[in-house]
Amino acid sequence: MSDFSLLRAEDRATFTQAFESLAAAIAAGPTGPGPALAGRPEGLFVRATPTPLAEAVEELLSEILPRAARADHPRAFGFVPAPASPISRLGDLLTSAFNPHAGAWPQAAGPLSVERALIRWMASAAGLPVTAGGLFVSGGSSANLTALVAAREDKLPEGRLRDGVAYVSGETHASVQKALRVIGVAADRVRVVATDDRLAMDVGELARAIAADRAAGLIPFVAVATAGSTRAGAVDPLPEIADICARENVWMHVDGAFGASALLSPAHRGLLEGIGRADSLAWDAHKWLFQTYGCGALLVRDEAALRRAFVIGPDYLQDAEPDEGDVNFWDLGPEMTRPARALKLWLTLRTMGADAMGEAVAHGFRLAEWAEDEISGTPGWRVLSPARMAIVTFRFEEDGLDAETLDAVNRAAARRLLEDGFAMVGTTWISGVLGLRICALHPEATERDMRETVRRLDRFARNAAGLSAPR
Repeated sequence: MSDFSLLRAEDRATFTQAFESLAAAIAAGPTGPGPALAGRPEGLFVRATPTPLAEAVEELLSEILPRAARADHPRAFGFVPAPASPISRLGDLLTSAFNPHAGAWPQAAGPLSVERALIRWMASAAGLPVTAGGLFVSGGSSANLTALVAAREDKLPEGRLRDGVAYVSGETHASVQKALRVIGVAADRVRVVATDDRLAMDVGELARAIAADRAAGLIPFVAVATAGSTRAGAVDPLPEIADICARENVWMHVDGAFGASALLSPAHRGLLEGIGRADSLAWDAHKWLFQTYGCGALLVRDEAALRRAFVIGPDYLQDAEPDEGDVNFWDLGPEMTRPARALKLWLTLRTMGADAMGEAVAHGFRLAEWAEDEISGTPGWRVLSPARMAIVTFRFEEDGLDAETLDAVNRAAARRLLEDGFAMVGTTWISGVLGLRICALHPEATERDMRETVRRLDRFARNAAGLSAPR
């Protein structure tokens, strides 16, 4: 293996060709909102003998990667799409190629300086105090888990884990339930607080639940608020939840993995009033900041809370102690070996500018509003939840069809739209009703895209229901 790190001449040519193929694919964009190829690739087993690099790269480019949807299609409206910018892709490529270990300051002062600066910038945007800190993680799931560990360590006395109670709502992301399970909170110690007609947490119900648990000798320790729910873009009443948490000595975590990016849009940051009072905040860059996976951040009101939760300090790391004022990021979260996730976001912001990023976020709001306008003006359709945080949900509900038939028709319309290759939308449940859901984030999507998507859905729904177009 003496030539392990050496590139032969023919392999260097393959590198060049692969980079050119990558640049061409990014420039051309995806062919549709779904995978370019269907089915599973064949012959992927590991061989005892080597395969030429050019052949293996060709397999990757022609047989494997085309069997994954590219979320950068302008009309990929399902889930929470991640239309990663070309600059983010370049930053990801460069970071992966240099492969810095971003755990300890002495090993990576350059990348960690960038991470530190970005965390401070994001914390400032959220209105957190100068004591704030945090780190980049793989995404919202990891951010939520890390925050809940800090909440547990900060609020629960030793040996009282079984008495700790967490508060969520029906709109809380599933990753929070997973994280609570991981940190040892039993299912019967998780309270699902009711939501109002805007799908926001009912703060009166939250206060009553906390009071009842405290009266029962339990320890309310964390309330998870949502800033932009995945289902409908709902935002919980953050100031009121902050008041309750402050009064009751409960850790307030805000899952803003999706919606926190609205902080960068001057026209929309007011929707997140009170977010700066949180003890912790999850914020994904690979959603509405247009980064490649996985690039999320956790911000905390007091960075010392993360140190108390995660510093271990084994003797074999004593040579990696940072200078005063610097930080080893492995002391702020569960990862010891960690990639330099912040660099691609830094490169994007450096070249794009924060103002342009904020305008790109604002464009998502407009896209959903255009879709809602088209839905509202189309006979037989009902808006289930209005355009919020770039999301709108809606349902085909022509008179004379029963609920079961309407459910099947809505599903068929979404499926047919994807088969058509024009756009992709998802289905979800809003207050017990099946509906269609658009989440529109792509800066290059247009008003025409939104209106035409609704028009095609109308045609497909009517065909599925055996109905003619309205007069």
